[in-house]
Amino acid sequence: MTAGMGRARRRVRVLGALAVAASWSVVFVGAAQPAAADTQSKQWYLSAMQAEEMWKVTTGEGIKVAVIDTGVNASTPSLRGQVLKGLDASGAPGEETDDYDGHGTTMAELIAGTGNGGGLKGLAPGVKIIPVRISDSEFEKKHSSKVNDTVDAIRAAADSDARIISMSFGSPYSMPQEREAVKYAESKGKLFLAAVGNEGHEQNRRGYPAAYPEAVGVASADRKGKVSNYSSHSDTVDIASPGSDVPYWCDNSFKSYCDGDGGTSAATAIASASAALVWSLHPDWTANQVLNVLFDTASRDWKDGETSKYLGHGLIRPSMNVLKGKGDPGDPDISPLTKERTTGPAASSKPDAATSASPQPAKNGPEGDKPVAAEETKSSGDESQLGLILGVAAVVVVLGGVAYAVVRRRKAA
Repeated sequence: MTAGMGRARRRVRVLGALAVAASWSVVFVGAAQPAAADTQSKQWYLSAMQAEEMWKVTTGEGIKVAVIDTGVNASTPSLRGQVLKGLDASGAPGEETDDYDGHGTTMAELIAGTGNGGGLKGLAPGVKIIPVRISDSEFEKKHSSKVNDTVDAIRAAADSDARIISMSFGSPYSMPQEREAVKYAESKGKLFLAAVGNEGHEQNRRGYPAAYPEAVGVASADRKGKVSNYSSHSDTVDIASPGSDVPYWCDNSFKSYCDGDGGTSAATAIASASAALVWSLHPDWTANQVLNVLFDTASRDWKDGETSKYLGHGLIRPSMNVLKGKGDPGDPDISPLTKERTTGPAASSKPDAATSASPQPAKNGPEGDKPVAAEETKSSGDESQLGLILGVAAVVVVLGGVAYAVVRRRKAA
């Protein structure tokens, strides 16, 4: 499933008018864009989120993120050495490093890319990626694959050494088995983030797994601090993150990046990287405490404790904790999502024979932590804009943006 919608092999971009829906206090960081490759210069949110300053404190080292998507090409210059052994849950020909679309590789680079070869620079370049491949609708039509591969994928990610699960896929259909898989991930101490979808300007249906109570639903914002008008808001949003004007791999040839919107898919990857930065700095915290701090430090212009259906708790600002030490971690055992007690910290996650329904990615150890072998791949440049939401100076912001829609039963959001 791709975030909030069905699935499709390609992402469709629809231009939409600006829509005012909410405003919040944001901080623009005036740091100049690095003189890097063209693609990186378009990653406007890196300076806005004070990435360079945060990297002096932490790059997310010690944290692993499971990326449930179309696969992750470990051979791109930006991902060489960043990808660990994972799992193909689709049941189709190929393995987890065979990205049939380019979407999953983009998500992995937005999280942990080194930027080598002029590729995308991840917000948390010290993170290691555990790829878990699932199928979208088009891929299913061409190949025999498992119908409920997302269930197996989520359970496998929960049984892996990843502390964070990032899923930029979604569907308008809820499945009991999928809901149980998300709850299982929570019981394993994982922080599960999912894209809410890109139908805010259309049907605006709920997207799953983002709509499950135990998942962190991520919305998309643009460089001005406006919520993207395509970002779904059917009471499923918990936090907002940069998603508009984020470059992405054009297709599975990996020859070039395209300009356009990364959508709630990119927003989810960047939110996952934000969580990794905070968790890396506080390795003894639970998923609940990391999420509490992200909620507590989010940029908003409404009362603490209240949420917006468009922005959730507000715009994610990891720099507030990484650079300023702000944010209340709260009770380590109480979920800020459900207000209920959870079980098991991520550090003690182990496979559960009674509940695990799928093979697992490799565990810690000499082999499990060894990056998968990578072949040569080409990379080139593309698009984005500059300056957003985080830091210190307050500005009023509104919603709007270029619409980015994905046409999949399970879509990449």
